[in-house]
Amino acid sequence: MNTEALSEFTTEGLAAVANPEKAAPMAAYMKTDQPFYGVQKAGRTLIYREMIERFPPRDRDEYREAVLGLWVLPHREQQYLALAYAKAFPRYVTLSSVPLYRRLIVDGAWWDLVDDIAVKLVGAVLFNQRERMTPKVRAWIDHKNMWLRRTAIIAQIGHKADTDETLLLDACAARLHESEFFIRKAIGWALRDYARTKPDEVLAFAVDHRDQMSGLSFREATKHLDV
Repeated sequence: MNTEALSEFTTEGLAAVANPEKAAPMAAYMKTDQPFYGVQKAGRTLIYREMIERFPPRDRDEYREAVLGLWVLPHREQQYLALAYAKAFPRYVTLSSVPLYRRLIVDGAWWDLVDDIAVKLVGAVLFNQRERMTPKVRAWIDHKNMWLRRTAIIAQIGHKADTDETLLLDACAARLHESEFFIRKAIGWALRDYARTKPDEVLAFAVDHRDQMSGLSFREATKHLDV
């Protein structure tokens, strides 16, 4: 698989449907100086479908090279396509790809990129290889990088009854003291999601930790609970 051809394909495809009128508002919404083509999800989906059909990886090395080849391109939509590519081949979404995902989290450093990696890639590895992945996620709970801490909190979103409740509550409890918005929001989001499966457990946690939780985390966590 030719990673240079893959990059050229996505660049040409995005440029062909670029909308300069939408590019600036999209960048403003994401609070970034990174350029956008102004191609929203529907337009990217057509490119994505052809991309994965024409450029499938033959092995893990090609998978990594393809993801990184797209990731380092200058426009934000190219990073979105890098993540779409990464998710498209589940056989490579395993523990061996976690160093790649960690790099993307640290490099991405913003919610629109990090959350997709955390929930759909890191979360998938945690779901499928829980015993081996849990220590890695635990190590991120106290990591100096805020986006890795956020990932440790939200990685189990969507796991429902298969959630490792101890890991989730430990991650939330460890970060309750933080004033960082993205951590406070992550705690509330992760707990609200788990409350759909275990409302009593989430309510008990929120009530027991009410004095330590920020108002944002508490409101989000208990949004659909009878407090």
